Amino acid sequence: MEKKYFFFDIDGTLTVAARDASYVPQSTKMALAKLREKGHFLAIATGRSYAKALPVMKALGFENMVHDGGYGITLNNELIDIEPLNRDDCIALVRECQAKGILWGIQPENSDTRFVPDERFMEFTHDQYMKSKIIPGLDPENYEKIYKVYVACYEPVEHSLETLKKLPWCRFMKEYIFVEPSDKARGIRRIVDHFGGDYRDVVVFGDHRNDLSMFTGEWTGIAMGNAVEELKAKADYVTSDIEDDGIWNACVRFGWI
Repeated sequence: MEKKYFFFDIDGTLTVAARDASYVPQSTKMALAKLREKGHFLAIATGRSYAKALPVMKALGFENMVHDGGYGITLNNELIDIEPLNRDDCIALVRECQAKGILWGIQPENSDTRFVPDERFMEFTHDQYMKSKIIPGLDPENYEKIYKVYVACYEPVEHSLETLKKLPWCRFMKEYIFVEPSDKARGIRRIVDHFGGDYRDVVVFGDHRNDLSMFTGEWTGIAMGNAVEELKAKADYVTSDIEDDGIWNACVRFGWI
């Protein structure tokens, strides 16, 4: 069997959200073990920053990862690179937010902490996804790189931000949007090129809108049964739900395990 390059989204694809903590279905664990036994390449493909994704990568037993929305790659547990967002565009967005009285934060470091100018961002969002650090007089001009910007607003306020049109963004929380890279295919190509592989041997698994970027038609895209309809429409194959042995069933269906 030819070696395949498998890339898996995390939430809703590898892990099931539960009240106490997310978990990996037993059938998924078995499928990953079988794929490794067969000599296939396995990696996570996530929008999370390296610092937020690293503990998950280790907990799930992976050594390779596309992270930072496709702008960062890790191979054999070694961080290779993270590309920042366009600095000028990020600064312009912050300036527009300041002019319109919209709360904001930035992530200028490879860490699990966003910087905010005061406590109002936390008071507005009540966010527990990541830590926030207050930097009085915070100015994005003072940082060489900006990896993410956070804009605190309810939908559809974000559509009034002209500068946002130049940047990739998504909304996971009702209280704020994530301005972050959204091109998982970019990181996938970098990894496959690194190994001199063929894009036709790539297989991606996903479930949500931020996975649309890696369903490109260059390789095999598999949507989970619990995926959003937009992703299913772009998929080469729709497997069963994550809790109904979705990854295992797809791997058996295509003869990869």
